[in-house]
Amino acid sequence: MLHAPVRFDPINELTRTTASSVKEHWRKVMQEVREQRMVVVTNHNEPQAVIVSAEQYRALQSRVEALEQSLDALRAQAPQLAELRDSFDQRLAVLQQADAGLRARDLLRQPARLHGAVKAGSGY
Repeated sequence: MLHAPVRFDPINELTRTTASSVKEHWRKVMQEVREQRMVVVTNHNEPQAVIVSAEQYRALQSRVEALEQSLDALRAQAPQLAELRDSFDQRLAVLQQADAGLRARDLLRQPARLHGAVKAGSGY
């Protein structure tokens, strides 16, 4: 599923307009929003709000919905991941036991058990 690109420039890099300009020059502000996709409205030079184009709002909404679906999918995997983590932790606990090194050396010193004919060649 393709999503419309969502751009988040830092708020201090967005086009700015004053609250009084919004009141007095609404059409001009809307033209800036159409061109820039977002415009910061300031009051006494402090950001107070961001006006977002309808296109950008739809893109944001689509991305949020996609992220929520991805999060739901990850949550559905949580039981399998927990089971895998538990299995790994059990194996790791065996390796961390005090005598784990001795047991590994003993296994490596034993002759190999071939259980049948010896197979040789590049395929084995």
